[in-house]
Amino acid sequence: MAMSEMFTQLGSVAAGIMFLWAMFQQYFPYQLRPHIQKYSQKLVSFVYPCIHITVQEYSADRWRRSEAYVAIEDYLSSNSSSQAKRLKADIIKDSQSVALSMDDHEEVTDEFQGVKLWWASSKSSPNTQSFSFYPASDEKRYYCLTFHKRYRDLIVGTYLNHVIKEGKAIAVRKRQRKLYTNNTSENWYGYKRSVWSHVPFEHPATFETLAMESKEKEEIVTDLTIFRARKQYYSKIGKAWKRGYLLHGPPGTGKSSMIAAMAILLNYDIYDVELTSVKDNTELRKLLIETTSKSIIVIEDIDCSLNLTGQRKKKKEEEKEESKDDPLLMKGKENESKESKVTLSGLLNFIDGLWSTCGEERLIVFTIGFWAPFLCGVKAQIVSAHLSHLFK
Repeated sequence: MAMSEMFTQLGSVAAGIMFLWAMFQQYFPYQLRPHIQKYSQKLVSFVYPCIHITVQEYSADRWRRSEAYVAIEDYLSSNSSSQAKRLKADIIKDSQSVALSMDDHEEVTDEFQGVKLWWASSKSSPNTQSFSFYPASDEKRYYCLTFHKRYRDLIVGTYLNHVIKEGKAIAVRKRQRKLYTNNTSENWYGYKRSVWSHVPFEHPATFETLAMESKEKEEIVTDLTIFRARKQYYSKIGKAWKRGYLLHGPPGTGKSSMIAAMAILLNYDIYDVELTSVKDNTELRKLLIETTSKSIIVIEDIDCSLNLTGQRKKKKEEEKEESKDDPLLMKGKENESKESKVTLSGLLNFIDGLWSTCGEERLIVFTIGFWAPFLCGVKAQIVSAHLSHLFK
């Protein structure tokens, strides 16, 4: 009898709490709710002994994925495989092994110098309800670290640095070379937003297989090897840790193979920039921000991709005059006005301007079929290499 009375009382209390909460949500002024939340959190903090640290996947501007989030994800991969019940799997290096990570709303424990900690993977959705074909467009993923407040100094001062360092080391060990291409700007926002798309990079070319003069090949290999080891040098002279190459020669002379050999030698990713799908210089900067360190940024056939020389502008003006009386031709010209507006100035700033410092240990490689006078400004900033047909 006593047990049934207790459950009856608990049910009454729960129903009363639900009623009060509904009244609060319905009638309490919105202007006062933040103050109630603020002081209620202070009240809870007096009796709740734990501290929470949240690491968001994206920064406020959402232009770049958080490096801390990625490092934590790699660090927790070992604990996730043994503790979490719901996991996400992905193929890693050489397509011979699988990497596991926590799924959303999972929690694992960690221990550091005898201190127990809890990591939770979560995501939050917007409070506003709206109909959309892409319901996950505004979801925000994050990791939450929980620990006792008496260990604040140890966790903030030592443990977090340890996690970031170990996470980056794990990422290097399981690193798989990737080949990226830029998406059109329409895909940069909303559901499954992505600036770049990628596939595993498994090109067979190496410097040993390249058909070029041994002396030139050795010079390039030496230059690349020195560049990879000169982080302190670039920091000392106050310059961004990057280097540029201009590969020029007729089609079929091995420019693409040279780029692949560079990537394999240095174990770098390749970002192949399709300039014709970049609307303007602003989008070009956004693409640069989304590239990672240890990568090669490639812009192929720049003499054909864009109107960098200005020589096409005069021709288009003449065609516009001729098509004034033809509605069909005029409509075609309107569609052409939507083409890329990236300028030579924007391209040079992409190489050596302020925005080029957003990252380190990167190569920027241009290819061109034939030499043109407008490339003198480019050549002043990068290494030039001419490739020709060795066998006819």
